[in-house]
Amino acid sequence: MSCGTIRVLIADDQMMVREGFSVLLGAMPDIEVVGEAVNGREAVERVRELAPDVVLMDIRMPELNGIEATRRIVAADGTAKVLVLTTFDLDEYVYQALRAGASGFLLKDASARQLADGVRVVASGEALLAPSVTKRLIAEFAKLSEKPRLVTTAQGAYGDLTDRETEVLVLIAQGLSNAEIAERLVVAESTIKTHVSRILVKLGLRDRTQAAVFAYEARLVTPG
Repeated sequence: MSCGTIRVLIADDQMMVREGFSVLLGAMPDIEVVGEAVNGREAVERVRELAPDVVLMDIRMPELNGIEATRRIVAADGTAKVLVLTTFDLDEYVYQALRAGASGFLLKDASARQLADGVRVVASGEALLAPSVTKRLIAEFAKLSEKPRLVTTAQGAYGDLTDRETEVLVLIAQGLSNAEIAERLVVAESTIKTHVSRILVKLGLRDRTQAAVFAYEARLVTPG
């Protein structure tokens, strides 16, 4: 983020949605809407051109859907964070988008404050996992995603984690922030940040959202 301003790209095939979010976010002193995209393909191109900090990504778009667009953006760019937008709190595609590398999701009927706060959370490097609906959704689709080979791989991979790192991973999956985890484990927040960094490196994950998804797939966290 340059000069403390969060640069945002809005990708949605509905003009009213794009304009509405642009007005809401544009009113925030610390957020700048740098561009819009009408489909996933254009979103990928505009990320390359504009280098936004956060992409508000609709899932259901023509030409290239939000899931594949998210996957391409995450693979090609190491800085842009994707915040998925959906009309439904149990959209079957949201879980896929999180696995593709999205840092979280918001409902399209979110208030101006929720939208701006969501952008700030994701831009800061945190995952937008705190709302209970997000935790419920990740848990539900991890449970429904029957991929034995993936689960076996995940269970083998987390064997490289220390007991404390595994404990921290479980708390991440439960939606706790670094500060909340530090309070729960009675350690310094800086210590938790170190644990989180090591977890991501050991598991080859991009961020806390992918760590949470991993924890559910490895059955470290029981859905429900």
